[in-house]
Amino acid sequence: MLLGEFNHSIDEKGRLIIPAKLRDDLGENFVICNGLEGCLFVYSQEEWNKFVTELEALPRMSKDARIYKRYFFGSASEGTFDKQGRVLVPPPLRKSANLEKDVVLVGVQDHVEIWDKARWEDESIVSEGELDAIAERILGA
Repeated sequence: MLLGEFNHSIDEKGRLIIPAKLRDDLGENFVICNGLEGCLFVYSQEEWNKFVTELEALPRMSKDARIYKRYFFGSASEGTFDKQGRVLVPPPLRKSANLEKDVVLVGVQDHVEIWDKARWEDESIVSEGELDAIAERILGA
């Protein structure tokens, strides 16, 4: 299970060190793609295959489904780690998530999110009241 929050930097060549704990859970081959709320998603090959299955279940004739699929599949890039545990984040993905230097990697159960640090600091602040309201919406209470 992918857990934790890690602060790192992207180097001038677009390489990012992935912490050993996350690398172990992601495995040798993974997929990186556009995420939601302005971050990137990184899936192990196994979890990517599950995600693909979910996307395949969307109706082909739905314009919204096509846009949604295009967003993820069009940005997806297969990756591997170099000997230093780094991954090259492709330029279009860096641009999409506004990743320039300081980033935060967040383990979110079945995937890793890569955030621009400033954006993460804005997005991750949730009050207890907001969290309670979110929980009620999710659970339909």
